[in-house]
Amino acid sequence: MACPFLQDPVDIEAQIIHRTLHRERVIRPRLDMLSFPEEFLLERCRFSSQSILHLNNILKPHVSNTTHRGSALTSLQTLCIALRFFANGSFLYSVGDAEHTGKATVCRSVRKVCLALKQLLYSFVVFPGQKPLMNIKEEFHRIAGCMDGTHIPIKAPAENEGDYLICDVTNIITNVEAKWPGSVHDARIFRESALYSKFDQGQYDGILLADRGYPCMPYVMTPYPDPEPGPQSHYNLALCRTRARVEMTIGILKARFQCLRGLRVTPERACDIIVACVVLHNIATIRREQHPAIPQINDEEEPHVDLPEHRNGRIVRNAICKHHFTD
Repeated sequence: MACPFLQDPVDIEAQIIHRTLHRERVIRPRLDMLSFPEEFLLERCRFSSQSILHLNNILKPHVSNTTHRGSALTSLQTLCIALRFFANGSFLYSVGDAEHTGKATVCRSVRKVCLALKQLLYSFVVFPGQKPLMNIKEEFHRIAGCMDGTHIPIKAPAENEGDYLICDVTNIITNVEAKWPGSVHDARIFRESALYSKFDQGQYDGILLADRGYPCMPYVMTPYPDPEPGPQSHYNLALCRTRARVEMTIGILKARFQCLRGLRVTPERACDIIVACVVLHNIATIRREQHPAIPQINDEEEPHVDLPEHRNGRIVRNAICKHHFTD
């Protein structure tokens, strides 16, 4: 039998082996995402065509390939692949089938965009916000922000990522902490954050609203554990209604980026994806992009723990209750 590694083998057997070993590489035509209607883009990428071009201009220096050999993806194609993954959270091969790429290409594209957005974290996620603190407090009834924690399930390994975030009145996330396992209590996550140290040192003059998962402090107002009828009950009701803003923000974030309903990555990469989605959420909010309907939130609440309250925190809370909720 002739050698099958020759360019044109004579024997039939060698030709069969040659065709098996030398399969022609087939490159499927790439999709032009911007040629689709706006409704298609909003449903699959969560951004309009103009916003996708805006994102591409921001991320192009970070995600562009250094070579054009081998039909390399453009920065726009890389971005659209990552946006589709963030938006639907399906398997990588499903995203690849939709985008006419392979699973490995999807994985690399998502990783590139995640790292690029992570570099922009402190440009788009800024506490107390893009406006001066005084203006934010005037818009938000003297409140600097609302704070809450949420769990991001990780399916492999089977655990949760515990995160907390702070939002303003416009549903923009002004602070995020995404590096703790889900077993860590919300209060500890906040206590170990850099923002806690800055509040404790008096660098910010404002109040954060939180639920009973956090201790009452001079700059963190929580509900009364057992409110008495009258001012305390009115205070609890007002706090609950105002703090609903952060629950709405978490709902919008998870509805907009379905991948946060369950990630199939390592905890380290899960942190990067969460940060990337937070940055994209703020960009979408600033550009007034539509968001999907918010489903009923079924996140498990933190187990009730009687956290010690700071004496100064109780004094501030009682003063607020007396001056603003007394008939």
